[in-house]
Amino acid sequence: MKFRRSWVSAVVLMSAVSALPATGASAATPLPSAVGQSVQRDADMLRDAGVTGVSVRLETPRGTVTARSGVGDLIVRRPVPKDGYLRLGSITKTFVATVVLQLADEKRLTLDQTVEQLLPGVVSGAGNDGRTITIRDLLRHTSGLYDYTADVFPGPSAHTYHTNRWQAYRPEQLVAMAMRHEPGFPPGTDWAYSNTNYVLAGMIVQKVTGRSWEQQVHDRVLRPLGLRHTDTPGTWPLLPHPHAANYQQFAEDGPMIDTTLPYRPFDSGADGSMTGTARELNHFFTALVGGRLLTPAALAAMRTAVPVPQDSGHPAGTRDGLGLFLTPLSCGGDYLGHGGSGLGYLVRTATTTDGRRAVTVSAHSRPADPRTAARQEDALHSLIDHALCGTA
Repeated sequence: MKFRRSWVSAVVLMSAVSALPATGASAATPLPSAVGQSVQRDADMLRDAGVTGVSVRLETPRGTVTARSGVGDLIVRRPVPKDGYLRLGSITKTFVATVVLQLADEKRLTLDQTVEQLLPGVVSGAGNDGRTITIRDLLRHTSGLYDYTADVFPGPSAHTYHTNRWQAYRPEQLVAMAMRHEPGFPPGTDWAYSNTNYVLAGMIVQKVTGRSWEQQVHDRVLRPLGLRHTDTPGTWPLLPHPHAANYQQFAEDGPMIDTTLPYRPFDSGADGSMTGTARELNHFFTALVGGRLLTPAALAAMRTAVPVPQDSGHPAGTRDGLGLFLTPLSCGGDYLGHGGSGLGYLVRTATTTDGRRAVTVSAHSRPADPRTAARQEDALHSLIDHALCGTA
């Protein structure tokens, strides 16, 4: 979301494929101690940079390694739970993009269809024109549409969070908010992350299929892959147990505020509402990259990416595909993945292009100081790079 990619970025700078062993078997297969020590050391570095609680799960052909650091809450100071439930935030977008690409595979829509063809009159006003925006533009953030999240979260403050956190909006209301603003650029000419794109994508799924995007994700992705701990909770505010608490610092030198209850104005739709676990996120991404959910042509379309601006909060050289980011690895090649973030949390899942290694990292607090945030971002990127490159 824009909150996740603008204010938070400013503060943060923000079975599986055959080569990967089954989850249950891999848990019993220890990795070489050097790998486990490296992952734990990197998790500790993220904790030392100020994150209250950190959890890492890495899958490799030789087994699984997990690491935890910090505490699961600041009151009892219990450990971060093993494979606890997470708010997935914008990782929801990868699930939604997968459904849209499946519909394209089935010839029920095409990526070059315009928003106006599928949702007549919805994108209009203030210079917005749905006749010029394609589904492809929505999925790769080249639509130029304003990000509604700046309207529903007008300022980073604890007061805003506590006052407005129970307010929920229908997708049509969120899009209408965005339509009050001029687009940032003509469609297809630039890139800017906008949650409005995926609100529209969810509306398109319902228009084409007659069923909600949540139902389609369950039927097409979660059930076939056996992801019983991944869900689309909508406006339900509570995470299943076990889970760590999330904390947001709204002002430098200010207290950490418990934000485990979500901010519903932007945490209840196709742009960022899902919950799940690190184990199942890794399984989803390796299955996706391994071709279990999409045809080769659809997967190739998903991986066809455009450059992301260097000031976007992403690592240098990052490109954006259709619900999937491609980021360079220090050992060569790219990793594929997506991040999700909101008030008090950050989750990132990444996998090598062959699906042989996958890692999910969850950080359970967000700082207000941009220098602290930059250190955390560097530590997080290094952890993912080391885990996927297999370097100690």
